[in-house]
Amino acid sequence: MLPLLAVTSSRHSSAETAAALSVLAGAWVFISLIVLFFVALSLVVHYMIVQRAGYNPWLSLLMLVPGVNFIVLLIFAFSEWPVQRENRALRAQLGQPAGFAPPPGYGPGSSIQPS
Repeated sequence: MLPLLAVTSSRHSSAETAAALSVLAGAWVFISLIVLFFVALSLVVHYMIVQRAGYNPWLSLLMLVPGVNFIVLLIFAFSEWPVQRENRALRAQLGQPAGFAPPPGYGPGSSIQPS
């Protein structure tokens, strides 16, 4: 705020005004780089989450669009993921129940003892 006041004040020389403007420009560049880093990091994280859920990973670019990002997040939260559908189909092929089932030989009454 002080460099900005220095620019608007008419009592300072042009050298002080130029110095204040350079400080403002440097701060703007620094903050822009930090924001760009966090946007890129957010995109990478969203890309990985969408890919692991079984959707097209390029849907993560929709997270950059305000409003649409919240709708996409709701769709991901309340819809059945392709990975879940595939898991359910594979369990049906193997004849396993839909919930968690321990592998054969484990559980109550099994002869295999944990080490």
